[in-house]
Amino acid sequence: MADFNKVDLNLLRVFQAVLEERSLTQAGKRLGLSQPATSYALGRLRAIFDDPLFVRTPEGMLPTSVAQRLKDPVGRALAAAREALRHGEPFDASTSTREFRVSMSDVGEQVFLPSICERLQQVAPGVRIAAEAVLLTEVEEQMRLGRLDFAIGNLPSLKAATEHALLFNEEYACMTRKRPGLPAKRISAEQFQKMSHVAVASLDRSHLLIEESLRLGGLYRRIALRVSHFNVTPEILRRTDWMVTLPRGVAEFFNDSGQFAIYPLPIELPHFESTIHWHELYDGDEGNQWFRQLLVDILKR
Repeated sequence: MADFNKVDLNLLRVFQAVLEERSLTQAGKRLGLSQPATSYALGRLRAIFDDPLFVRTPEGMLPTSVAQRLKDPVGRALAAAREALRHGEPFDASTSTREFRVSMSDVGEQVFLPSICERLQQVAPGVRIAAEAVLLTEVEEQMRLGRLDFAIGNLPSLKAATEHALLFNEEYACMTRKRPGLPAKRISAEQFQKMSHVAVASLDRSHLLIEESLRLGGLYRRIALRVSHFNVTPEILRRTDWMVTLPRGVAEFFNDSGQFAIYPLPIELPHFESTIHWHELYDGDEGNQWFRQLLVDILKR
């Protein structure tokens, strides 16, 4: 067993950096250490744990089985240390320079960030945001380890693992370029199925719900294009007669110039919830409380 008295926090930071960067050079740059200092710290860690921890390969410094087992405990220890240090400093939004890391989809960034940034400039000019697209399967772990503060979107699978608050309920709609021959208010199932469609494989996996619900309702889309982001769809629709199914609020955001026709879907799909998520470990953190209330105030409908 490693001797607790021989381990200091900086050694654990080196361990985590090498684990994530797979490179002594990059780990050192991240921590502001020279390569010899990083190598020395790794040598101390190897002696403490009586294991090589990392093996040099053409793919980088790969962790041993011991290092892989240490990954989560070390991450939790560093997150707890960061939390303890934060509690030592009262949060003052007007003077804080803290960075909050938020995971959201590409269209979430496009729709939400402008109003968030506008408010921050008014009430907390030193506070910074890092918007990141974190894989859904990694969000809870990144939050638990203190590397991510919030996730926003249609994220039902996170509800059991995180604290969360409802921002708004949303329905799906379909959108296509305005042109002669389109119906005025509603599109029939037959018209819907005759059109070519753009399918969006969004980060929050809500596209799977759309596909499944349409299929259960007896509707099948002829997919002309599959893309990974919503924000490319307006330009595609301007140049084609294709259609996209998307959240109504997003459709209205894209249609600010009125060049698209937006219709209810020909069958009723379940509404979905857009929620904000954070980890219970940071529920009592003053800065976390302030920023999530700011997000709720701005985004709640």
